[in-house]
Formats: sequence, C-alpha cells, structure tokens
Amino acid sequence: MYSDYNFTEDYSVFNFMSIGKNGAIPKRITFTATELENVFNLAFGDVDENGELDDCNISDNGDRNKILATVFTVVDIYTKKYPKRWILFSGSTRERTRLYRMAVGLNLEELSLIFEIYAFVEQELILFAKNMEINSFVIKRKNP
Repeated sequence: MYSDYNFTEDYSVFNFMSIGKNGAIPKRITFTATELENVFNLAFGDVDENGELDDCNISDNGDRNKILATVFTVVDIYTKKYPKRWILFSGSTRERTRLYRMAVGLNLEELSLIFEIYAFVEQELILFAKNMEINSFVIKRKNP
C-alpha cells in the first residue's frame, strides 16, 4: 500500500504516486456525487499530462497489488469520514471489473467485517459473493 498520498479537504480527491518498473506515475482516486442520494462514484486512474484523470490507461508499473491496497485504504478513510455514503465502482473495462471482483473476493471475509458489499448483476442489486459475474459494486461502511 502507498501511504504517501494527499487529498482535498472534503476527501473527494486523493493523489498518490505509483512507483515501479516504469518509474513514478501519478495516480488519482475521486469520489463524485451521483444522481442518487448518498451514492458516490469512485473513479481511479492515472493523472494525464493535462492533470486530468485517465481511467483507461494501462501503466503496467508492476505494483498492482500495492495500488489496489491503496484504493481500499482510501475507501476506508473516506467512509470513516462519510459513513452514510454508498460507494459505487466498477472497472473502466470488463477486465478491470473482473480484477476488482477478484480482489474483493480474495479479501471478502476481512472486507465484510467493515463494509456491506453489494453488486449489480445485470440490473439487479444483490449481496456480493465470490466468483459471480458483476457489472459494478456498491459498498457502504457497516454501522459500528
């Protein structure tokens, strides 16, 4: 996990550097409101040369697990600040959504202690289980 990140006062943007075989690559995680009350979209990707988030680039920096751990840590921090908010996320491609599904599945027992974890399967929202084909995740911090 990368612990050297900075964030905006309202925690809507987190920036950090991926350090790997291709050097230092700036990364960004954002949380933006959706049209649904208390549902916020998580977007993640590289920061391009214009300072914009690029969630389609494949930087292949050799630190995937460290980056995924950083994203989960940021979600933990964000939902501690905003415990009533639901976080919606999926990959920008089917392959990335599969990667996120596998990462959540591998850590499901631990994550389920902290979060309610649901998935959209086609148009239906159901409790997430390992190895299910999903379109996106919706998670929320469990009440203490």
